[in-house]
Amino acid sequence: MSPGDEQGYTGYDDTGHTRTRLPENDPYGGAPRRGGRRSSSRSLVTVVGVVVLLIAAIAFANRGDESSADGSADKGDRPKAATTAASGTKPVETKTGTIPSGFAHTEQGAQSAAANYAVALGSAEMFNKAGRDSILQAVITPSGISDSEAAFDKAYTAAFNKSLGLNDDGSAPKGYTFVSRTSPIGTKVTAATSDAATVEVWCSGILGLAGDKSTNPVTNSWFTITMKLEWAANDWKIITHSQKEGPAPVPGDDRAAGADEMSKAVNEYGGFTYAR
Repeated sequence: MSPGDEQGYTGYDDTGHTRTRLPENDPYGGAPRRGGRRSSSRSLVTVVGVVVLLIAAIAFANRGDESSADGSADKGDRPKAATTAASGTKPVETKTGTIPSGFAHTEQGAQSAAANYAVALGSAEMFNKAGRDSILQAVITPSGISDSEAAFDKAYTAAFNKSLGLNDDGSAPKGYTFVSRTSPIGTKVTAATSDAATVEVWCSGILGLAGDKSTNPVTNSWFTITMKLEWAANDWKIITHSQKEGPAPVPGDDRAAGADEMSKAVNEYGGFTYAR
């Protein structure tokens, strides 16, 4: 999470419910609904009508890249299914410390690496010197580790930790739970060669201190991380990375969790290994 933008991690180089109520009157203008066979028939017609509409909606949504009814060529204006569909590639089974490693030497492999590295760089371990160095050694290209460690040390200072309600070493005060997690929503490659790739990772993140008297409650943010990767030491590694805000959806009306509920969730729900 970035000290300059407490909603994500540091980029050191360049960071409802729809409630349907059926009408008491016949939707087609008839008298109020009554019991008996006639009412049942109308109900059946209504149900069948809804099902037909749903089927039609699904069929419309899944037309893929077919041309529009008037024959106009608007394929370029619609996203392709492959943009959001998972590749089916299994997550890697190896790790460097706690971070997934051994990604495929492909564009999909680069996307998987970027997604997993975003999780690591947005974790609570980044606020502790030893944990941060371990992460950087696993995700940064070998030639850039030293500079990265120095740059992050300047960002994750004792003063910054205190601003979040943490102890100088990045640990949470007694009775509190520090939360810092990043969840990738999607990835895309914007440039690629055989041994290099630029990948954007759209993320949602949570950051804050869970506790009854916390002045920094856990909040949610949305951001996009751009990573330039290179194939080094038989894996994808980060050369540089940066972050920008959004795109963020319209906030819902979800009830905010209490401090105890949030702490319990963080301790009980584990993370994932991401594959494109």
